[in-house]
Amino acid sequence: MTDFPNTRQAALRRRAALNERIRDFFAARDVLEVETPILSAAGNTEPNIESFATRFGGHVDGGARERWLRTSPEFALKRLLAEGIGDCYELGRVFRDGEAGRRHNPEFTMLEWYRIGWDHRRLIDETVEFVQEMLAAFGHRVDVRECTYRELFVDELGVDPFTASVDALRAPLTGVQIHADGLTRDDWLDLLVTHRLQPHFPRDRITVVRDFPATQAALAKIRDGDPPVAERFELYLGAHELANGYHELTDANEQRERFVRDNVRRRARGQREIPIDERLLDALPRMPACAGVALGIERLLMWLAGSDDIADVLAYAFADA
Repeated sequence: MTDFPNTRQAALRRRAALNERIRDFFAARDVLEVETPILSAAGNTEPNIESFATRFGGHVDGGARERWLRTSPEFALKRLLAEGIGDCYELGRVFRDGEAGRRHNPEFTMLEWYRIGWDHRRLIDETVEFVQEMLAAFGHRVDVRECTYRELFVDELGVDPFTASVDALRAPLTGVQIHADGLTRDDWLDLLVTHRLQPHFPRDRITVVRDFPATQAALAKIRDGDPPVAERFELYLGAHELANGYHELTDANEQRERFVRDNVRRRARGQREIPIDERLLDALPRMPACAGVALGIERLLMWLAGSDDIADVLAYAFADA
């Protein structure tokens, strides 16, 4: 019998220690840990995320036999918020089809939490505090930069993401092999982030970007202004996106319109339409004003391990499962 590899044992012990510190962080703030279903009758309509589907073969008195593996616990957590659960979090596995490689695994661990009465600016502060506390537990501390989406583009690329033409957005991507057919303005903005901005974020820095274009709102509120902006933030640790947070939308009609638009885009791309979560839409009018954030645990572990390969922080990667 061979000895268990030291590097894998260290990785698994680091994950266990991190999980313990995560629970301590929220217990100290009276945020309740909950567990919600992994299988749902509805799925995630976001066109850039693909869900796994499965079928239940037993006796069913009601409901759909086809079930979707959650891509995040968001919808179920919001239903709990609407029922009055209060501040809560979940630490658990989520699933995304088609995402496998050095930085992605089709199943991974997500931490998601919600704060009643908070907006995204206040949640940014707690998310930064959370990351710094987790890093400090392993002997690290990093700098922090916070900026708006517009400031990031203007400072680093000299381009205003809200007013620049598509041609102006494409110009900094000269030399990058891109199949441009069917790409929208938001696609070009995303490509600038992933190819021209994100790779240059310093390793020893948290970078927080907030107030996104309204067209990238997802499930966030939109704040009126010139231009209007989505009250959303993304937090990067080094060059990797670590967390995505919202000042949460509570308007069910607007959220339905967004889900429908998602499915229109999916149809245009040749993707399957996804059943809309009617239970979430029923709950939204009763959900208290709040902010929420989802954070990828493997990304945090990768930073702690000094690795760009997600396999280094998993018991078994997808190819070996």
